[in-house]
Amino acid sequence: MDTESLYPPFTVGVDLGGTTTAFAIVDSVGHIVRRGVFPTETPTVKVWADRLSREIEAMVAEAGLDDQIDGVGIGAPCANAVTGCIEAATDLPWPSPIPLSQMLESRLGLHVTVSNDANAAAIGEMTYGAAAGLRNFIVLTLGTGVGSGIVCDGHLLTGARGFAGELGHVTFPFAADRQCGCGRKGCLQTVASAKGILETTLRMLESSDRPSSLRDLPVGELSAKTVDIAARRGDALAREVYDFTGRCLGQAAAEFASFADPEAIILFGGVARAGDLLLDPMREAFSASALHLYRDRVRFLLSGVRDSDAAILGAASLPYIKY
Repeated sequence: MDTESLYPPFTVGVDLGGTTTAFAIVDSVGHIVRRGVFPTETPTVKVWADRLSREIEAMVAEAGLDDQIDGVGIGAPCANAVTGCIEAATDLPWPSPIPLSQMLESRLGLHVTVSNDANAAAIGEMTYGAAAGLRNFIVLTLGTGVGSGIVCDGHLLTGARGFAGELGHVTFPFAADRQCGCGRKGCLQTVASAKGILETTLRMLESSDRPSSLRDLPVGELSAKTVDIAARRGDALAREVYDFTGRCLGQAAAEFASFADPEAIILFGGVARAGDLLLDPMREAFSASALHLYRDRVRFLLSGVRDSDAAILGAASLPYIKY
């Protein structure tokens, strides 16, 4: 991108996920100047921090923006916005706590702000995506796990340490027999995450002998993505997987509406790319389960920001936010 068309100041946004780490230089109006990505899993978190620092420094130099970066924002699972640490993240490959902001500040010489990854996605969605103009909404991030960012009256709901609204760890009867990585049973993310969809698929394949193209795949090649592809091609069992997942999300959304009264619930992340395969049963289940005060008054939307940009853009805006 031509630097003359950019609007300083510049920040770096980092989306630390269980599978990949994505990062980008962003200007003040949301233009992504440069971006990069690499696998999150490394032998130690120190190795990860060393690599991220090298990649950011090289990216900044390539963009010709040395000494023009105002700060770094990182959206990460179970991030304590006050201390800058990751606490007991179940979807990262390293033991917690992790002093994330301290590790990156010492390497980069820049101020680093850390927040829950789903909160960062909500900020990005509110600024640049489907939540633009909304003051009350919930973003559900459906990926390796299930996260959530809640905005009420135009303010991000954070709580004392930035952990408010861990909706992926609200428990429901439909998941009562599923063990979550957090140590509890019944968490929403055991159904609505990529891992949850794989678990549902394996259970359905085992409990019936119905024909399915998924039976032709080795177990190691089954994933939420292959189930999505099969469902789009009309595979009945794959479609049933998404119907079940969508209905679980709809029932969960009915409960979430009771305490947040949102204008919209927005699905974000890799699992959300299933689109109407999830949204249609989700709307039906919400309508059947929600208190009459919320029925037909909540919109269900897909992220308005391309791919993972909402999390990156949200993270890039964190240096400007005071907790």
